[in-house]
Amino acid sequence: MQIRTTVRRAALCAIASAPLLVHAQVTQKPDGEWRSLFTAGASVATGNTDAKSASLGADVIKLTTMDKWALTGSGQYARSDGDTTANRLAGTGLYSRDITPVWFGFGQLDLLHDAPNDLSLRTSLGSGIGYHVVKKPDQTFDLSAGLAYTMDRYRHTQLIEDEVRSRYNHAELLLAEESNNKLTDSTSFKQKLTIYPSVSDGDGVRTVFDAGLSVAMTKQLALTATLSHRYDSRPGAGLGKNDTLFVTGVSLRFD
Repeated sequence: MQIRTTVRRAALCAIASAPLLVHAQVTQKPDGEWRSLFTAGASVATGNTDAKSASLGADVIKLTTMDKWALTGSGQYARSDGDTTANRLAGTGLYSRDITPVWFGFGQLDLLHDAPNDLSLRTSLGSGIGYHVVKKPDQTFDLSAGLAYTMDRYRHTQLIEDEVRSRYNHAELLLAEESNNKLTDSTSFKQKLTIYPSVSDGDGVRTVFDAGLSVAMTKQLALTATLSHRYDSRPGAGLGKNDTLFVTGVSLRFD
């Protein structure tokens, strides 16, 4: 009985996470053209397990020798045995421009809605400067630092910093490192770690880590595997500080 319960729980976790297709890499060429990549997935399970889920994702990028626009969006919804296990919408806009061959400035906007984590809307504005440690056609590695201002709105009141709140606005530092590597003609790998230490009050910190491997099957189709981890030292009462997700999927690109 215990083995059956363990297997059932593992199946539930797999079904809930499998369709959450995370972004593969958009083709990056410094020619000023807009390029995009889209993902979609769904699953339904009946019988001993009643579960269903769906997801959508999009990446749009425009790159020149001097600047870069990057827009991303994703949505996930999942239910298991009558409970909503995922209801998440996210969007990011990033603009960066080279100041010198190695230094660049950037500005970004992040939006997040996550109902199971009681987050009605998180809006984060950030800007700063960065340094191109490596900048080659098949390999890049950047370091960046700046300031961010984050505005959290909760679906229900939360105990944050010893105070019951329905919203929480705070300033943060923004520290990040990011790399992109073309391993072979058909395989690429990227990763990014961003740390947001609070500077307005307390010792709170958020971290966001994403890593992805993409293997092209055709010019438009690619297999992807992505690891994502989120940490929030002040998630609210009854909510976990860590969220980790490993995902495999198929993506369609338009160059």
